[in-house]
Amino acid sequence: MAEQRAFYDRYCAHFRKPRPAGVAAEDLRYGGVPCRHYRLAGTETAPVLVYLHGGGFVLGGLDSHDDVCAELCAGARIDVVAVDYRLAPEHPFPAAFEDGWAALKAVASTNAEIIIGGDSAGGNLAAALCLKARDEEAPRLKGQVLIYPGLGGDMDSGSYVSQSHAPGLSTADVRYYRDTYRGGGSKFAEPLRETDFRGLPPAFMVAAALDPLHDDCFAYAAALRAAGVHAQVRDEPLLVHAFLRARNMSLPARASFEAITQACASLAHHGRLPPEMT
Repeated sequence: MAEQRAFYDRYCAHFRKPRPAGVAAEDLRYGGVPCRHYRLAGTETAPVLVYLHGGGFVLGGLDSHDDVCAELCAGARIDVVAVDYRLAPEHPFPAAFEDGWAALKAVASTNAEIIIGGDSAGGNLAAALCLKARDEEAPRLKGQVLIYPGLGGDMDSGSYVSQSHAPGLSTADVRYYRDTYRGGGSKFAEPLRETDFRGLPPAFMVAAALDPLHDDCFAYAAALRAAGVHAQVRDEPLLVHAFLRARNMSLPARASFEAITQACASLAHHGRLPPEMT
């Protein structure tokens, strides 16, 4: 595990870009959980995106997604709070979920306008926290932004089969991360297990075609729409899992990141999904 984390940290550092001018970041705790709060200079108050990083529940932290969060802050003109949740296998489910919930509640105690988002495992956590907030009737979230999330789909069908050996993430990798997280059976670990999707916030999702997790977005969107919740999926036919790292060198990845930024801005500032982009 130490070797995996060291490799992932080097991988993230290789692609990392400096924060945009005007973005300040402060490390602090929300609900006792280490977080990093990004703010844009010159803004007194702004809506907040609570962001959960990817890494299969076992990798990553505040530094791995620092540039992503800073660019979302600048591009969407919102505050971003990145959550440094505990990692498996040392801290299996529900540790990461509980940390996300504690941080979300603390942020909500001082901010009325909140959206939640994340990539990969972080997208899973964001969707799960939407369920928890809906069940508890607070905090009220204006939207969810899920970037190639793993939501607990059937690993014996669909894209889990057709993209089982996709570059960047295989179905065997997904199985390993799920087994390490050890949350199977709970809707807060596998949001697609929920049976009632009413009352959830509008969702913007990004699915990478070359990714075993691809179909999870469409299954979740179908469940939301059937429950009367607005949901939009941006399907990326040319991209692989974790393509956010390539946003500064790949035109399709850049276009997708711009759409993600626009979705964050539209949901955070207006509480609605943006017009669909291609």
